[in-house]
Amino acid sequence: MMQPETPVCNTCGEQIGFNSDGTGVFVGCHECNFPICKSCLDYEIKEGHTGCIQCGTPYNGNLTEVGVAENEPVTRNTMADHLSNNQDTGIHARNISTVSTVDSEMIDEGGNPIWKNRVESWKDKKNKKKKGSNKVAKEIQVPVDQQMDEKQQSAEPNAMQPLSQIIPIPKSQITPYRVVIILRLIILGLFFHYRITNPVESSYGLWLTSVICEIWFAISWVLDQFPKWYPINRITFIDELSARYEREGEPSELAAVDFFVSTVDPLKEPPLITANTVLSILAVDYPVDKVSCYVSDDGAAMLTFESLKIDYLKDKVQPSFVKERRAMKRDYEEYKVRVNALVAKAQKTPEEGWTMQDGTPWPGNNTRDHPGMIQVFLGHSGAHDIEGNELPRLVYVSREKRPGYQHHKKAGAENALVRVSAVLTNAPYILNLDCDHYVNNSKAVREAMCFLMDPQIGRDVCYIQFPQRFDGIDRSDRYANRNTVFFDVNMKGLDGIQGPVYVGTGCVFYRQALYGYGPQSLPTLPNPSSSSCCCCGPKKPKKDLEEFKRESRRDDLNAAIFNLKEIESYDDYERSLLISQMSFEKTFGMSSVFIESTLMENGGLAESANPATMINEAIHVISCGYEEKTAWGKEIGWIYGSVTEDILTGFKMHCRGWRSIYCMPLRPAFKGSAPINLSDRLHQVLRWALGSVEIFLSRHCPLWYGWGGGRLKLLQRLAYINTIVYPFTSLPLVAYCTLPAICLLTGKFIIPTLSNLAAVWFLGLFLSIITTSVLEIRWSGVSIEALWRNEQFWVIGGVSAHLFAVFQGFLKMLAGVDTNFTVTAKAADDLEFGELYMIKWTTVLIPPTTLLVLNLVGVVAGFSDALNKGYEAWGPLFGKVFFAFWVILHLYPFLKGLMGRQNRTPTIVILWSVLLASVFSLVWVKIDPFVSKGDSSLTQGCIAIDC
Repeated sequence: MMQPETPVCNTCGEQIGFNSDGTGVFVGCHECNFPICKSCLDYEIKEGHTGCIQCGTPYNGNLTEVGVAENEPVTRNTMADHLSNNQDTGIHARNISTVSTVDSEMIDEGGNPIWKNRVESWKDKKNKKKKGSNKVAKEIQVPVDQQMDEKQQSAEPNAMQPLSQIIPIPKSQITPYRVVIILRLIILGLFFHYRITNPVESSYGLWLTSVICEIWFAISWVLDQFPKWYPINRITFIDELSARYEREGEPSELAAVDFFVSTVDPLKEPPLITANTVLSILAVDYPVDKVSCYVSDDGAAMLTFESLKIDYLKDKVQPSFVKERRAMKRDYEEYKVRVNALVAKAQKTPEEGWTMQDGTPWPGNNTRDHPGMIQVFLGHSGAHDIEGNELPRLVYVSREKRPGYQHHKKAGAENALVRVSAVLTNAPYILNLDCDHYVNNSKAVREAMCFLMDPQIGRDVCYIQFPQRFDGIDRSDRYANRNTVFFDVNMKGLDGIQGPVYVGTGCVFYRQALYGYGPQSLPTLPNPSSSSCCCCGPKKPKKDLEEFKRESRRDDLNAAIFNLKEIESYDDYERSLLISQMSFEKTFGMSSVFIESTLMENGGLAESANPATMINEAIHVISCGYEEKTAWGKEIGWIYGSVTEDILTGFKMHCRGWRSIYCMPLRPAFKGSAPINLSDRLHQVLRWALGSVEIFLSRHCPLWYGWGGGRLKLLQRLAYINTIVYPFTSLPLVAYCTLPAICLLTGKFIIPTLSNLAAVWFLGLFLSIITTSVLEIRWSGVSIEALWRNEQFWVIGGVSAHLFAVFQGFLKMLAGVDTNFTVTAKAADDLEFGELYMIKWTTVLIPPTTLLVLNLVGVVAGFSDALNKGYEAWGPLFGKVFFAFWVILHLYPFLKGLMGRQNRTPTIVILWSVLLASVFSLVWVKIDPFVSKGDSSLTQGCIAIDC
């Protein structure tokens, strides 16, 4: 008889299973019924956790049930048993990518010399653990009731409260939304059935082109809509975090965080903006000994270096000035004057190059050929403010640059920061920010820690993504700079699946996830052989785990599996052998200090770390040849191969089984500056689209990458596919925006005479589109204006930047022609919307301008033709003009941007657009390739309603 369905284990995802006698479902904790299977309970007990994960109640009656006697000491497997034990490595193992393949070469008993320090520290830890085990043994002898009373007395009242909570979208809002999505999908099927079975014979080419475009738009809609199937909201409990990890009279137990700030060009990214970001980081509401700020100057500019040296508190005697707003503002204005004076001085580079204050030449005078530079400004020698309070650590970093080496732009700079921070501070979490994104919410780090330090959900989270918010955007957000629909709609939907995508800034990473490791509890792989039948019942959990291990070995992401938690139980020879097998040097590079830091799951520096040699080691790990023949940029750190390294990096993590979380505090965590003028905005979108095309043409394309692992959820994969195929929508979009003008100039149309049933499908499609938007607005909270701006810029970017990105991506792949992008300029002045009306000549402006002129010419030609033909021509004209006005309305912000403040448009833009539109119009009127030659009627293919 088939066993009843059992719940799923909260730790490993397997079915909990039944008691040994088969009488009922296994229960680990009889107090709260927390779902945990026998294997995971056995593992928790081996680790010394004798209480329930959720409520803390001891597993008093279950110790014997899972095979651990009360008086029997807990033993651990040897290395050989561990590597062959399917159960332990299947659920609780951590994994590293294929580049860490097993090395078959034998080594001496002593192992590699670079691991002598590590072996010594392991010995010390083992001795400490032996001493600690005696205390644990004594504690076990205490009666269970007495243990529980002591725990309740010592624990804080709110210590076991959740740190965050999921707030699902109300069913009254999400259910109608899902129903309309399904109805719209059905209507689309009926609509395409009508379109395909009713061709327009008189203009077959126009009809076929429109149908192909509409099919592509429908596919794009599916890719965009279905990942929003389960949107959620989250709330955090910062007070509970403090109650648990910041108890009065005790040192703070909050995890340390390394902040990364990246900048390249001080002329386009003003030092004052970078300095503001650094100041906001140093002022976060977080323990100062837990905060370190690393500034990556990839342009090796002395201007950036000097701006960080300016003392914000210079000559301030009265400590109370920081509490007075006016005094603080005045002091900050003086600080701005000093920074701006440096900028003015740096406008002209001396012929002999820049010289530092001590008279020595600046090492970075040649930005493409200079040594690595590190300067610890604060925190190295216990720097304090005027009140005697310790200041957070501040480190300037400029990695080495040499000709002939590939430096991988921002991704390479971020990876250099990962290594240097691991050597100097090695915080378990990393928060990266662009230089123009300052901390707007002083409690932002605490918001992230409510997820990352939660033992229930933090163990499988690779990063916490915050939404991007911006200052200095015009009130109507003409070019959709805020990306409200993406950040408030799409990302909420992804958070309900496997997590939001990484968007490049405002993200808190778990450092171990950047090292290529998998989560502590890997999700199970789908196994066809594990399906149950009515006569056999479900497979045993052990069999599933064995299949899981075999599949993991075949998976290219999990070739080397090991458990860092068990590594300390091995003897010296076993440890050295295991370390050699993992080939850490081939994976992480030849730095024993850095490799040692990767084995510390909770961060911190090794006991054997020597402060005198840390800077030298930090210089070594940022050398330009350090990453050669390693896994950096392939499986570890920020992934190379695309200018949108953020999407690629997050995708690799999700493929390993990690999940991410979207955090939206009421007060925006970070705020930045956006390029508000038309030219810069289009170039920004062009860079993003080109990165997506590069991923599409690479081995990491979500269409085919990572299927063997089975750890990327289907809807999450659809979302990633949407992020890499959306630029290709530009091709059908340009064609579809050209069709209205062609129809008006030729007198033909793409739709035949409509029947009553066909009119119902058209009307149902339009109503479903409108209803979907309305319901989306209802559950997401975005405004109608934001939704409309997003729709407009989808067309503007599609017919301009996305189109160029597709051609440049294929040009790079086929001809090897790389496109060098310039950094988007960040405004440093105080003029509100000062750049909104700036127009810079760029070829990206030509296609949308041509479409505008072409459709306007078509509307004029259509009305002229109707006036000449009389009353009968006005009915068919309505459908064509409506089609043309749809294009013009979507391109209206672009047209307004071209006009500028004084309604002045660059002459070359007008000449090119008028020339192309005129030539195109004449060609279509005279040649008319999409219209049958034998048909002289000008109205036969036009739309008409058959009543």
